[in-house]
Amino acid sequence: MEKKAFTLSIYSENNIGLVNRISTIFLRRHVNIESFSTSESEIENVFRFVIVIHVTEVQVKKIVQQLEKQVDVIRAFYHTDEETIYQESALYKVKSSALFEERQIQNIIKNSHANIVTVSPEYFVIEKTGFRHETEQLYKDLAPYGLMQFVRSGRISVTKSKMEITELLQSFQTN
Repeated sequence: MEKKAFTLSIYSENNIGLVNRISTIFLRRHVNIESFSTSESEIENVFRFVIVIHVTEVQVKKIVQQLEKQVDVIRAFYHTDEETIYQESALYKVKSSALFEERQIQNIIKNSHANIVTVSPEYFVIEKTGFRHETEQLYKDLAPYGLMQFVRSGRISVTKSKMEITELLQSFQTN
């Protein structure tokens, strides 16, 4: 069976130690986490982990089963890239001299649909939201101009289809 990218959505309570227990599940199976992000979900007091892994469908099903055995996990789902809408964000800190001395850098920023978020005498910061290959391309384009720092977020995603989790969690809240 072929390995491919899967996006896991894990809905949980926000309790200490859960991240450690979740990462242990991947460690035991020798599965590398490509991307990891967490935030509050659409339901009050429920958090959502978004994790990207490259495995077979058989492996991802077993991982989801293990995740749902965790006391704090309410539900876990997996989706292919085709079933989700996803993005990443990146910040690039570049020497200010490049902005003023190299006219080409302004074209790079404009063509990549990035935004300058702050400018100081020493540096300026660019923000880019998009797919991983887009943020990587901007990194390559900016590197020759004195890239001082770079950071990229984990994937954030929503499913194209309706998620049953909202109704499930709302039914818990009304009880």
